[in-house]
Amino acid sequence: MNLKTLAKNLGISETTVSRALNGYPEVSERTRERVLAAAELAGYRPNPMARSLASGRTKVVGIIHPLLPNDLADPMFMQIVGGMVGALEARQMDLVMAPVSVEHELRAYQHMVKERRVDGLIVGRTRLYDERVAYLAKHGLPFVAHGRTRVNEAHAWFDYDNETGMHIAVDHLLAHGHTRIALISAPLDMNFARQRFDSFKLRLQAAGIKPDARLLIANTIDRRSGYLAMQALLACQPAPTAVIVDNHMSGVGAMRALLDAGVRIGQDMSVIVWGQMEDSLAGYNVTTIDQPNPDKAGAKMIEMLLALQGGTPPSELQELWQPVLLPGETVSKI
Repeated sequence: MNLKTLAKNLGISETTVSRALNGYPEVSERTRERVLAAAELAGYRPNPMARSLASGRTKVVGIIHPLLPNDLADPMFMQIVGGMVGALEARQMDLVMAPVSVEHELRAYQHMVKERRVDGLIVGRTRLYDERVAYLAKHGLPFVAHGRTRVNEAHAWFDYDNETGMHIAVDHLLAHGHTRIALISAPLDMNFARQRFDSFKLRLQAAGIKPDARLLIANTIDRRSGYLAMQALLACQPAPTAVIVDNHMSGVGAMRALLDAGVRIGQDMSVIVWGQMEDSLAGYNVTTIDQPNPDKAGAKMIEMLLALQGGTPPSELQELWQPVLLPGETVSKI
């Protein structure tokens, strides 16, 4: 059965039937219930392509994602995505993820904009000067950036307070007597990594400590690079007494390197990792800078995106949540 036949059987216009099926508010509740009941009885299902063309909406939100080797094994990433899916399913909408190579990422955004395959996008792993954010802000497809950037165009973003989180981590180690503190960072063109890196150096300088360049190792975003970074720190003379790892995937590798080297974690070396690791991988109650409620963060980004579509200005949709310190057994007094 098609829409025309359904409308004829009900004795009302095709326009009214279409509006009732698509939830338009100007249709009375009595008419809506009558149309829905008749559609269910007749086994009528709207043509999603036709409905999309008529409404200008696909009811789909997209993520264009250059997958890194460990992304699908990252529990935090999956919790954020799960929160997005839950928020969309509650609204009978869908999430699509398009894996791409790094070199063709911007081209994928251009295709999404030109062909309007989705109603909006979540932009992850924001960079300092992010051409994806600049492109979307210029071309009008609704989007929420997961992380801040230095792009000047007003845009919606969600982030955790990286500067404050690093202050908490450094202050915790200083309070335990540590002054020779190392930092293992993600690539510094990623905005979160740069914010944490800059905050780390400023906090040490405020305490009268000059950061040692040999103890600052960047470009670690997975287990292997975290492992190699920690090995390099252990080879320094003198070695650091404490290390902060700014992302949990590298944290797993860094912890493994300490265990393999026979270092007593929390005694010979204090460690703080940003983001909760899987206990089975580390085997320790790791002192952590936690980003609470990643599932709720994912849902919040979807709510912000829908608010954008509803006409809320991007400048009013900028959300900064606070990280917290979860004390563990991997930090001790020097």
